[in-house]
Amino acid sequence: MKTRLAPTPSGFLHAGNGASFVLAWKLAREAGGRVLLRIDDLDAERARPEYVQDIFDTLHWLGVDWDEGPGNAGELASQWSQHLRMGSYLELVHQLRAGGHLYACTCSRKDVAERTGGTEYDGHCRDRNRPLDLPGCRWRLRLPAGATMAMRTWPAGRVRELPLDMSDPVIRQQNGRPSYQVASLADDVRFGVDLVVRGTDLLPSTAIQLYLAELLGKRAFKEVRFLHHPLLLGATGAKLSKSLGAEALITLRQVGEGPGPVLRLAEEWLRQAVDGC
Repeated sequence: MKTRLAPTPSGFLHAGNGASFVLAWKLAREAGGRVLLRIDDLDAERARPEYVQDIFDTLHWLGVDWDEGPGNAGELASQWSQHLRMGSYLELVHQLRAGGHLYACTCSRKDVAERTGGTEYDGHCRDRNRPLDLPGCRWRLRLPAGATMAMRTWPAGRVRELPLDMSDPVIRQQNGRPSYQVASLADDVRFGVDLVVRGTDLLPSTAIQLYLAELLGKRAFKEVRFLHHPLLLGATGAKLSKSLGAEALITLRQVGEGPGPVLRLAEEWLRQAVDGC
C-alpha cells in the first residue's frame, strides 16, 4: 500500500485536514505501507511561506511521518514542488487537446454568476466552437451526459459507481497553468499511489480524475482504492475552509494543546469506514 498526504499551502490547516492526514497515515502504517508527502503548491498566488511551514509543524505535532517528500520548505522548493513537474502536466493537457476532449471557454466567474445566479458553470461555451488558441480563454473538459465512473473503495475494493453529473471542469486555466485535476492524477500515477484518502466533498473530483485516467490511458489509477471520509463542519454548519482561516490547528499548538481531539476524530472516521463496508 502507498498513500499520500496532499495538503495545499493556501491557509493554516484545520482539524479536518489533520484528521484526514492521520487516517491516511494510520492505514498505511498498519498495512506496512508507505506514505508520500505531496504538497500541492500549483496555485502559486495563494501559497505563502507561513502556510508551507504550518504543514510541517502540524504533521510533526500530530506524530505523522512520511517516507517520501520534502522534509522542509527548502526541499519543497528545490526538489518536490509541483512547478518542477509542470511539463508532465502540460503533456497530459495537450494529449487531451489532441483527442478532441477540450473546448475553449471565455466565461469568467462573474459572467457565470450574472447568468445563473450561482457558481456552477452552465456550459455556455460548450458548443460555440471557439479556437483553443484564443487569447485569455480557459480549456474545459467535455463530460459525457449520463456517464458514471467505477471507483474502488477501501478496504474491500468493492466497486461504486460515481456519476459524472458535475459541470465541465477547467483543465487549463486562463494563465495557461494546468488544473488541480490534471496535476493530482499525474502525481498519483507518477508516485505509485494506490490508496487515496479524501473528504466526501471531493467525490466529484474523484469521478473527474477517473474519467481523465480513462481518456489518457492511465490504467493504474483505475485500480486505486478510495476512502472518502465525512466532513468536519464549523459552528455555522458549513465545511471548514483553510482559506477562511477556519479553526486553525496552529491556534491549539500556540496554547500548548495536544493533538488528542484530532486523533480521536481520525479513529471515528476509520470506525465509520469499517462499519460501512
